This record gives sequence, structure tokens and C-alpha cells, in this order.
Amino acid sequence: MPGALSHDLHKLTGRLDRVADDLLRRHAEVSYSRFLTLFAVTQTGGSQRELAQWLGLTEPSTSRMVGVLAEQGLLTVARPAGAGNRRLLQPTDDGARLVERCGLLLEDRFTDLVDRSGVSYVAYQRDTRRLLARLETDQQTALEPEGEA
Repeated sequence: MPGALSHDLHKLTGRLDRVADDLLRRHAEVSYSRFLTLFAVTQTGGSQRELAQWLGLTEPSTSRMVGVLAEQGLLTVARPAGAGNRRLLQPTDDGARLVERCGLLLEDRFTDLVDRSGVSYVAYQRDTRRLLARLETDQQTALEPEGEA
């Protein structure tokens, strides 16, 4: 529904993702999806299943991306003994440096965009974190068995 805040947010997110992809391809020779996958590894407990959930992707799709990043030397994949099919992921030193460098580049560009737009960075960050926290709470509540909430 054009004009609704939800529509504007989806539009903004899509445009930010495309701009980030172009920026990272030009300055770091990596796609945004590969950067995001590496970044997500640093934000999760390190399992491929947690990574897939964080990214909102299927496990087979995540597995393919993990394979690509491992082949590029950006990610290590370990299968601990006795852990079944569990795969533990960790960025290599090169992968960690890439996440750091790209994260700083994206943050600098986003900060500049927010400043040029006349939006308060502090207020935007506060409100975004408030919305994210509410979503997390709502998702956790939805996962609880009835009667435990």
C-alpha cells in the first residue's frame, strides 16, 4: 500500500541493500549477500542452522553460500565429533578483516546519508533498536508453549 510506513520501510530496505551491494562490489570486490552471511556468522552461535535462521534462508541455500565462502578462504567449517550433522562456522582472519572493513564502509555511508537527510542519527538508532527489541520479544512469545507466557 503506497504511502504506508510499512511500504516505505520495505522500499528503503530494498534500496539500501542494492546500494550496499554496489558499494561493496566496487570497493571490496564482495557482494552484499556474502558480506551479510559473514557478518551473520559473527552474530550467531556459529552453527549453520542458526545462520540460516538469522538470514531467513533455507538450510540448503545457506549451505551453498557457506561452501562458497569456505572455498574463498573467508570461513572455516568444522564438524565436531559426536555432534551429528552439526556444522560450526567461524570467519577466518581474512573473513573477519573483510567484515570489519566492509562494516565500517557501510556505516560511514549510512551515517552520511542520515546526516544529509536531516534525520537525527541518535533518534533513528534508538527507534530502530526499540522496534527490533519488540520484534524479538514478540517472536520469543510466539515460540513459547501456551500457558507459559
